[in-house]
Amino acid sequence: MRSVQRTGRSCSRASCRKIASKTLTYIYAESTAVLGPLATFAEPHAYDLCEDHARNLTVPNGWTVIKASADENESGPTEDDLMAIADAVREVGLTRASPSEVAALPTQEIGRRGHLRALPSN
Repeated sequence: MRSVQRTGRSCSRASCRKIASKTLTYIYAESTAVLGPLATFAEPHAYDLCEDHARNLTVPNGWTVIKASADENESGPTEDDLMAIADAVREVGLTRASPSEVAALPTQEIGRRGHLRALPSN
């Protein structure tokens, strides 16, 4: 009998040996189960499920199931994600550096690429 090499994480259900394709998490305070695409990393409080177990998922009475799917046509961050990052960076830049601190920054450049500059460390 030849050895079969498996890649990926296994389903969290007992005695299931299939490869996981979905991740299940619970929000206990809201009585909600969230079933989404397989998480990038294995989380201790999340359950990785194969297609069969994800499809046949049942939750306690009164609970809500949210089935989030990844849009395969869309890759990378959305425009809203990028704007949120830009706003956060802008906010940090405005709150951390006072005008006197900005004036005290070294002006000698080591290198430049586009709008980024490399400055020597003190």
